[in-house]
Amino acid sequence: MNILIGTMLLAVVAALLWRRLDAAQLSEAQANTLRTLKVNMPRLAVALIGAGFFATLMPADLVSAYLGAGAGLWAIPTALILGMLTPGGAFVSFALAAAALQVGATPPALMTYIAAWALMAFTKVITEELALLGARFILLRVAVSWPLPLVLGFAASALP
Repeated sequence: MNILIGTMLLAVVAALLWRRLDAAQLSEAQANTLRTLKVNMPRLAVALIGAGFFATLMPADLVSAYLGAGAGLWAIPTALILGMLTPGGAFVSFALAAAALQVGATPPALMTYIAAWALMAFTKVITEELALLGARFILLRVAVSWPLPLVLGFAASALP
């Protein structure tokens, strides 16, 4: 229900902002929207199909053992490590998370997984950040960031 309300609020704000655009801005916004749709719709389709395949192929017993309720609080640090090691973009990590949820992973573990992937995916850190920002920046950023997925996961596990 909260997602529906949030989506409706975003739609209202977007509509209000859309109405304030002049003709040139409106044309540019429409072009940008179409460009974004062309890039992301194929990715989204592949991700949704991939999530279905992942859910079928993912070993439910392993997911439950390491990321499910039976893993207890150990699911959260395990999810942190898995999130850091997951290669690829959002469509890969979200498809894996959706599949894991279907086969028994807990929401707090998946929140930790997604946060760890977003903040510290090893492949992104090494290939993109290190090349552009340097080792000192990366070390400082990771040192500050690594506890955040754990805090998120443990906080989520404390909620009813």
